Amino acid sequence: MARTDYQHQLEQLCESVLELSDLVCQRLRRALEAYGRNDTALAERVITGDHAINQLYLEIEGDCIDLLALQQPVASDLRLIASSFKIITDLERVGDLAVNLAEYTQRTTSDRYAEIDITRIGEKTIQLVEDAMQAYARGNSDATHDIAARDDEIDTHCEQASRQVVRGLVDADGSDDTLLEDVSQMLLTIRDLERVGDHAVNIAARTLYMVENDESLIY
Repeated sequence: MARTDYQHQLEQLCESVLELSDLVCQRLRRALEAYGRNDTALAERVITGDHAINQLYLEIEGDCIDLLALQQPVASDLRLIASSFKIITDLERVGDLAVNLAEYTQRTTSDRYAEIDITRIGEKTIQLVEDAMQAYARGNSDATHDIAARDDEIDTHCEQASRQVVRGLVDADGSDDTLLEDVSQMLLTIRDLERVGDHAVNIAARTLYMVENDESLIY
């Protein structure tokens, strides 16, 4: 009976991690929507909703600690718990980046860089997180390498967008009082979306370690 209960706890842990990822991706998608529509009310809901992410994160963290302390798992079970613990940390940080994007929306006063497709970059990063979590849910180690490769493409898009902003700064009218604020805001937005992709790779790396005891994507 004790073993059955232990297996149920492991299954519940995985379900909770997936619940957190669903919540985080939902918040990030709403933050991206708010940014694209300059919807400050929706942005505010994203910001206030971060509490739910933090609360669930702490609950799962407690579950991981209890499993480690009370069950003393070994081998694949230990890797599952340790990887889940790391993955929820990445998910919580993606939630924080969603809040950043919502805050940028509240501070945006112009559409100076409307030609930069932030929505497209953002959707690619969200999809990467969702695919990384699907690999975790299915124990699909093959998908983890593809996720790392796709993040390189996102990095390229972000680098190109950043260069576009900097070129605009060089060519801009120096008397524009809002120029530097707009530049800073856009560069931070691009940087944060790039970081979302990095967290997706971290999730993939921990999944590969969990499934195959392979640390190659971690370092």
